[in-house]
Amino acid sequence: MTTPAKPNAADIPTVAAVASDTDEQTVARLKEARLKLKAELAKVVIGQDTVIDSLLVALLCRGHALMVGVPGLGKTLMAKTLARSLDMEYRRIQFTPDLMPADITGTSVISDDGGMRGFQFQPGPIFANLVLADEINRATPKTQSALLQAMQEKHVTVAGQRHDVPAPFHVLATQNPLEQGGTYPLPEAQLDRFMFNIKVGYPSAQEEEQILASTTRNEKVEVRKVLTARSIVNLQRLVSSVAVSEYIVKYVARLVRATRPKDDSAPEFVREWVDWGAGPRAGQFL
Repeated sequence: MTTPAKPNAADIPTVAAVASDTDEQTVARLKEARLKLKAELAKVVIGQDTVIDSLLVALLCRGHALMVGVPGLGKTLMAKTLARSLDMEYRRIQFTPDLMPADITGTSVISDDGGMRGFQFQPGPIFANLVLADEINRATPKTQSALLQAMQEKHVTVAGQRHDVPAPFHVLATQNPLEQGGTYPLPEAQLDRFMFNIKVGYPSAQEEEQILASTTRNEKVEVRKVLTARSIVNLQRLVSSVAVSEYIVKYVARLVRATRPKDDSAPEFVREWVDWGAGPRAGQFL
């Protein structure tokens, strides 16, 4: 697969500041950006509209996504194609049992600069705008937890020093639900940091025929870069500027609190079958 030539800055649309837009213009810009991204993804990914919509929602809402599905359904392909359609830095981490936290966050090494020895930080693959954590449950919990600080705080701490990850920053992780040998379930604290747990299913009969026809020919598909990192940040600001009514806030709060077995508003089946309910982060995501 060849990497398309990097476009000129004039070819990549930008997003204007929120203050200069009316509400209608703001929605129109957001809709236009989403349609352009979906059009580029559709060049490579056949079907999976629900999965793609969830990925774009997570991207525009500053969230992270976990894709769960059997091998061969295009989970990695979707993440790579999304990265190709965005003009921002992309890294892929293949999780294996022998992977160490420093392999993700980076480490301090001794450097000799003009006769002066000292420690210099060598950043790991976590320092990118879009990070694909492939088969994340194949690494040990210690290594999985290396993502926790970056996913929530947008920085990592190595040798007592803070290092900020670039903005925007998103983690797309994949997981195979079939194999249990040599895998480690993700800690609840890490699962809580994912905005979506996306179930990737099998394609329809027609989609499967299209997949077979399009992937067994020597045709190279060029995916254009339609948005820059700065445009994504501005779009995220647009999403954050959407007004939420007091009724919606109260409804979400009631819904989340009803999942907690010790809360007075929890229904009987929750008190009987649920050990721990959703936290405030679940309400924020909603």
